[in-house]
Amino acid sequence: MIKVKLIYNPSSGNGNFKNHLDYIIDRFQEREMQIEPYRINKKESMDRMLIHLKDREKEYNKVLIVGGDGTLHQVFNGLLKYDIDLPVGIIPAGTANDYARYLNLPNTMEALIDILLEDHYILSDVGFMNGKYFINVASVGNLIDISQKTKPELKNNLGILAYYIHGISELVNLKSFFIKITSEQMSYEGEIYFMILMNGKSAGGFHKIAPKASICDGLLEVVVFKKCPVYEFASLLLSVLQGEHIHNEHVMYFKTDEISITCDEKVGTDLDGEAGASFPLKVQVIPNKLKILTPISEKEMDGKLT
Repeated sequence: MIKVKLIYNPSSGNGNFKNHLDYIIDRFQEREMQIEPYRINKKESMDRMLIHLKDREKEYNKVLIVGGDGTLHQVFNGLLKYDIDLPVGIIPAGTANDYARYLNLPNTMEALIDILLEDHYILSDVGFMNGKYFINVASVGNLIDISQKTKPELKNNLGILAYYIHGISELVNLKSFFIKITSEQMSYEGEIYFMILMNGKSAGGFHKIAPKASICDGLLEVVVFKKCPVYEFASLLLSVLQGEHIHNEHVMYFKTDEISITCDEKVGTDLDGEAGASFPLKVQVIPNKLKILTPISEKEMDGKLT
């Protein structure tokens, strides 16, 4: 019987995934596929599991990941570290689920499993910063670690609203910093509040923060929020909800496949909601690195994205 590795985070979202586990096992067994679950607890034990998976990769048909963006970041980094080249299916179970949102996955478990039982996949790009991969977003600045700071119980109880509440509370501490950005497409030296480098379209629940991004185009979408008067910055954040910020005079927006970032100040970085690297930063995109299970092709997907 063909094996399917299922890696799940029991703490993601409201922790209700366990209620679906028997249903998922049954659906896959009906198709002569054996679900082999792994419950995430410690990094060291997950490394051992991934080494075992790599040694027996031919026995497996695919990998399923259950969790939010932070879980996806952790597992994908492990899969890439050990060069495990299996198609990956995603069962969203986090707060924002930004990467999964890009894929237009269905809301019901039944429809989602229908997709994951099949073998249709797209080839997704990944980002790479100073030795670590990111699948959706890399960020630099004083507002970018909201996901790291927001308490898990607040996320579970309030969902995406928790990010907005915490983000508003952090505005009083907003400070600009001097940064140098270098790429083939754009160079800049000056003060900014924060910047994001997007593979997908949404981050922190802001669904149109990178409205022209594609996970299949070999490029990252860079959005830089430059220093501006506080009263203008507040209205700028509101424009992010509609995806209109990229036309604002205080925003620098471009696409690139490689960028260098330097800063002499102590400023945080973030990869998919997890702590990032220290300066100087070299960020690049690695095209067609992941096989992601979807119901439609890359071309059809780009046509359906909003």
